[in-house]
Amino acid sequence: MRPGGPHIIGSESRSSQKKTMPFEVSLFNIAIGITLCFAFVNGFHDGGNVIATTICSRSMHPVRALVVAALAEFCGPLVLGTAVAYTMFGSVLQTHLVDSITQTAVYTMIIGAVGGAITWNIVTWVFGVPSSSSHALIGGIVGAGMVALGSDGPAWGPLVTAVLLPLLVSPVIGIVGGFLIFSVIKALFAGAPRSVGRLFEGLQRPSMIFLAASQGSNDAQKSMGVIALVLAAGSGSSHMELEVPEWVVMSCAAALAIGLSTGGWRMVKSVGYGICRMEPVHSFTSQLTATSILLAASLTGAPVSTTQVVSSSVIGVGASRRFTSVRWSNAANIAYAWFLTVPVAAALGAAVCWSLARLVGQ
Repeated sequence: MRPGGPHIIGSESRSSQKKTMPFEVSLFNIAIGITLCFAFVNGFHDGGNVIATTICSRSMHPVRALVVAALAEFCGPLVLGTAVAYTMFGSVLQTHLVDSITQTAVYTMIIGAVGGAITWNIVTWVFGVPSSSSHALIGGIVGAGMVALGSDGPAWGPLVTAVLLPLLVSPVIGIVGGFLIFSVIKALFAGAPRSVGRLFEGLQRPSMIFLAASQGSNDAQKSMGVIALVLAAGSGSSHMELEVPEWVVMSCAAALAIGLSTGGWRMVKSVGYGICRMEPVHSFTSQLTATSILLAASLTGAPVSTTQVVSSSVIGVGASRRFTSVRWSNAANIAYAWFLTVPVAAALGAAVCWSLARLVGQ
């Protein structure tokens, strides 16, 4: 017995398997497919945050903003590398334990983890709550990982420092950054005529493109990391030996962009209208703040939440403008959803993984 108690899912080493189980190919395809579905759901769930302030400040027609942002989201993962993907499949679970279980067990674990994350995303989308897809995926992986690998399955040290810490710190940076940047802009343009709004209306179009590209890179890479784990199990090799194939990058980028292109209007209303009233200058400041955080995170491999970063930057801008201009009750509801996401998604991921393991006889 390994540390952490009994392993519910098959603990036989992949290298010791005698023959391929008849349903392994199906589970492999389901694991890949459900991860791409998560990227799609992530697109319409979190992607709405990218265009929310631009639409609500009336700086761009909604359909045009949607098309431009979708194209930028597709291009982002292609040019900004895969550092976050390697963090996702190298820092969430214990690599040696993942390598020691069967292919079927890995596929079952991934289906459970991603299934739990998708379930939570759909529930929060129905109610228009901008929760974090990143939190949901990580929670789902932790929950399913504990079922499949035992309590020692999650790599608690790297998980806290490389994954959870960036997720927790980024909203604080978003609030402080939005507050400070808007304070500087207010000081620079004090006494300027209202026509200066046209300047910021024009500036936020390229800023929205950079925001969408940064968001696309960071969010698509999370799905890439999960698929890379599935591919490593399928090849029978250590998952740390596998690089992210080009087709995985393209598929995840496309799924995310298609998801955004389907709408995400509920999140546009929650973030763009629900926190504070937006004008072009506020939208530009929020986008500049969020883009800086997401771009830095993508390049350094830190998996952060677009929902958290954009929402917190809007809160910071609103508070800098006037403290009472922020609808703090709505902001509090968003914060509650953030805190609930990891434990609820972990419970859902564990439940789906456990049920599927019983179904396939693991």
